[in-house]
Amino acid sequence: MAHQHGSVAAPPGRFPLSLQQEFLRVIDSGEDSGPFGPWYTIVGGWRLTGPLDVDTLQDALDDLVVRHESLRTSLVREGEDACQEVTGPSSPHLDVHDLPQREGSRDLQAEELVNEVEATPFGMDRTPLVGAVLGRFDERDAVLALTAHHTAVDGWSMQLVVRDLAELYAARREGRPAVLPPPGQYREFVAWQQEYERGPAADKARAFWRDNLRDARLTPIRTDHSRDAGLPATTAWQRFLLPESFRTGTLRVARTTRGTPFMVLLAAYVLLLRDLSERDDIVAPTFTPGRMQSRMLDTVGSFYNFIPLRVALSGCRTFRDVVDAVRRTCVDAYTHELPFNDILAEAPDLLADASADRAADLAFQVVQSPLIMADQPVGDLRWTAMRRRTLPQQVGSALPDGALWNLELNAPGIVGSAGHLTNLFTDTTMTDLVIGFQRVLSRVLTDPDVRLDRI
Repeated sequence: MAHQHGSVAAPPGRFPLSLQQEFLRVIDSGEDSGPFGPWYTIVGGWRLTGPLDVDTLQDALDDLVVRHESLRTSLVREGEDACQEVTGPSSPHLDVHDLPQREGSRDLQAEELVNEVEATPFGMDRTPLVGAVLGRFDERDAVLALTAHHTAVDGWSMQLVVRDLAELYAARREGRPAVLPPPGQYREFVAWQQEYERGPAADKARAFWRDNLRDARLTPIRTDHSRDAGLPATTAWQRFLLPESFRTGTLRVARTTRGTPFMVLLAAYVLLLRDLSERDDIVAPTFTPGRMQSRMLDTVGSFYNFIPLRVALSGCRTFRDVVDAVRRTCVDAYTHELPFNDILAEAPDLLADASADRAADLAFQVVQSPLIMADQPVGDLRWTAMRRRTLPQQVGSALPDGALWNLELNAPGIVGSAGHLTNLFTDTTMTDLVIGFQRVLSRVLTDPDVRLDRI
């Protein structure tokens, strides 16, 4: 582990966009919405227990921006000269206020604060691209909400940010160097990506996707509203909790099918899409961390890849068969991972059905980060990620299109969130979809050998 304490920042400079960011340009909706708008953010909440010093927290945030240059990188996205521009370090805004004392759960009050932060615009034109809100219940109990723009930070990165912030804070409190691994920088990933794209491994991956997605279409779900209706496009989030029996059942079926929890849950979701679309050739989108080099595991940036998983159900008789098909699909896709615009170049009609009027895609992911700080002491503070949020919200972190489900196995139960564009879907439709998924999952976890015609 390397020792750091507010390390010296690399000099400012320009470098190309990554392919992930180039795809965002394809779906650019301007300054007010979409992937470059002020709600395309990642927001997380952590409970802090212990004697919190606000000045030291501000200093640690400053150190964080020095350490990770993605947090001070702006995007120039217009014309052929689109690029990233690293700026010098500046101080992130830390908004501190005391939370009112009231009857009831502090956990609920903490959720309300994080929801409020998530509903607050955070433009990508500001640097640094991270901000913080600290709400204090008392001298030893607080909630910290961190916001970062999604063009600079992905879900994995957000866990790195809080891990590093906790250690930088503890190091300053104790008057010692911070003990952190070398971070790497996003410009190093972009340089590697450009070289990889010209090599034989990328050619082999392109050939795989060209063959795998021949005549394929993302499986759409029907929207409630026309894309041409002119309705405001905010992103609403519903949150739900599946009982502990669903978590233990998922783990049990994963063991007996040589799969993973993600594969089992995705197999159930594939069956829901089959029922909704009346298709046996299902293409379900998900996300991968996109960190195709181990040295990028400690780098903050936008790495995630949007990956279409094609599952043929025509040869499946039971749910166990579906899990087998999903496992083969996942292994092949992960082995040939590419950024989505590379995949789309090999299957240009892939989005045709999901981008038609009265149709959209519903992406599916299971959160499985090894970095989540769950009740972890660092120095004189204990950091606990707020992983069991249950309060819905009508305006939250934006999706570029369609809908997205997040699931996390977090005992007791499975924690879920369902985000959707309000100009396409109603809350009722999203609730019905979640209920439908729960029904399918309940049936197949009880009997993995159930015949598909009985689900």
